Amino acid sequence: MKKKKVLSNIVLLGLVSMFADMSTEMVYPLVPLFLTATLGASPAIVGVIEGIAESIASLLKVFSGYIGDVYHNKKRLAFAGYSASVFYKIFLLLATSWPGVLVARVIDRTGKGIRTAPRDALVAQSSDSKKLGGSFGLHKMLDMAGSSLGALLAYIFVATNFGFHQAFLFSIIPAVIGILIIFTVREDKSSVTTCEKLTLRGLKLDRKLKMYLAVIFVFCLGNSSNTFLLLKAQERGFSASQVILLYLIFNVATSILAIPSGKLSDKFGRSKILVPGYLIYGLVYLGFAFLSVKPAILLLFIAYGAYTAFVSGAERAFIVENSPFEFKGTILGLYGMLQGIGLLLSSIIAGLLWDHINSNAPFLFGGMIGIMSALIIFVILGNNNLIKIFRLKAKAVEMQ
Repeated sequence: MKKKKVLSNIVLLGLVSMFADMSTEMVYPLVPLFLTATLGASPAIVGVIEGIAESIASLLKVFSGYIGDVYHNKKRLAFAGYSASVFYKIFLLLATSWPGVLVARVIDRTGKGIRTAPRDALVAQSSDSKKLGGSFGLHKMLDMAGSSLGALLAYIFVATNFGFHQAFLFSIIPAVIGILIIFTVREDKSSVTTCEKLTLRGLKLDRKLKMYLAVIFVFCLGNSSNTFLLLKAQERGFSASQVILLYLIFNVATSILAIPSGKLSDKFGRSKILVPGYLIYGLVYLGFAFLSVKPAILLLFIAYGAYTAFVSGAERAFIVENSPFEFKGTILGLYGMLQGIGLLLSSIIAGLLWDHINSNAPFLFGGMIGIMSALIIFVILGNNNLIKIFRLKAKAVEMQ
């Protein structure tokens, strides 16, 4: 692809995500309030719903990524996945109990599971190899801009007593716009590999990549659904509309920092961004456990946006760079699958810790795992100079 076409393709993919996320985030912060205030569900039930929905989606990501690599139908898979967003809102409208919301969330996350890996592979395919971080950062910026607009609309809905069902209905409009934009996206099939040759037999992953994916899974055991952050803010004294405003601030912070973070990872290396990102996460979660004044909670949501921006672009760029050429979508799907399985377990753990110990316990647990993950990632990715020093010392000892 030519440079202008490459940039426009990434922007188009970003716009698809922007409108889809605008639709999703118009209702996402409303769902826990709808569950707890209207349907009478407990935080543990909220955790189970989020965990089940995310885990089902995660299992689909690796298969969707592989199918996109083999049959070169990434664009069609993205279309199918984004279309599920419309059906999600319809099922939310029909829900009269928490099992109904569970079905709706499963539909939504199934769509995400189908679309995520092929979409990320299309972004990587459309990007200059030296600007992967910036490309994923641009996509994330547009994605989070849509999330910000959606959260702003959700805030307006709550502040004006618009009503849950009216909000669910209105959210269908941007979802449809996003689906229509997909038709303008181009998929590069110039380097097509035949399906017969493209098999997983003999696939070997870089050792560093395997270790990193293992750390991601461990980290995700403490990275519960963002729903718990919203519930915690509500417990700290924020009203329903203020909780959504905090979620809006988080999305805006992520959107603003996404491109600079991605470009910095291109310039200075992935570890220089990933390690601080995971460290910020750990400190933010510990902050939610120990801090209770409202200004501190506001700062924590901003810092959580910084973590999301730091990690999202650099992490995907690292995975693409270290994946076999023909299987980039597959490995991106594997990455998403590990995240989703971890989210299932972490959301269930967080709900149980909240109900049976106290509301600070999930954040203490997540904070400690976040800091531990930052240290391990530093060892895996950021200690090249230390390794060289140890090797030189070992050679010096041998020479003696």
